[in-house]
Amino acid sequence: MTKLKKGDKVKVIAGKDKGKEGIIQEVIKSKNKCLVEGINTYKKH
Repeated sequence: MTKLKKGDKVKVIAGKDKGKEGIIQEVIKSKNKCLVEGINTYKKH
């Protein structure tokens, strides 16, 4: 059971994006991860 769900506003507490806030776009239960809007996104060149 996860406490986080799509649409929740979260704050990053660790890593290079520490302190940033965003809204959850997707929860990946199998990997215990979630995608947060605008956080840790990269472009492939």
